[in-house]
Amino acid sequence: MSEHNLNWKYAGDVVVESAAMHTARAHAHELGVEAISPAIGAQLAVVAAATRAESIVEVGTGTGVSGLWLLRGATNAVLTSIDTEIVHQQQAKAAFTEAGITANRIRLITGSALDVLPRMNENSYDLVLVDGDPGSVIEYVEHGLRLVRPGGTVLVPHALWRGKVADPTQRDETTGLFRSLVQEISASEAVVSALSPAGDGLLQITKPGV
Repeated sequence: MSEHNLNWKYAGDVVVESAAMHTARAHAHELGVEAISPAIGAQLAVVAAATRAESIVEVGTGTGVSGLWLLRGATNAVLTSIDTEIVHQQQAKAAFTEAGITANRIRLITGSALDVLPRMNENSYDLVLVDGDPGSVIEYVEHGLRLVRPGGTVLVPHALWRGKVADPTQRDETTGLFRSLVQEISASEAVVSALSPAGDGLLQITKPGV
């Protein structure tokens, strides 16, 4: 194993997840949901804590793994999470309860994010996590940048899409969408961004403050 791969593996192995996270991750596996890696989860918690997030929007509830990580960092935040799958959200709700997160800090919306996001207030949220349908990732990010306040951040896990984005011979549609997103964001002067190789990539996009 190369030095790079050893470092990448260690960055994930060193992360300690709570019992609720382990349960949520097991349910994700059972339901075929691709949960974020522990390394990405730890980064989400750091960003949430560093921004002192109080209001978070999540596109793609899954079984609650990413939500648990966000709320670990943002201990007073309210999480609004959108997903089309009510069964997944029921599992997430159970995970939040197991973690001791009170119901008034969780708002689960069952429906299409492309229907819900346009109705949400712009410049009103501290963080937006985009982890929904990969085919709509660019649209989700556009909505996310509208929703976050100046100084707020949009987070996109799976940004290296299973290690394919960095390989120019990989040309499937999903890989192309993530590759285009990373390139467009990196070239934009309207945002500040960074791409972390943790897990299968975490794109961090911050709207500069005014």
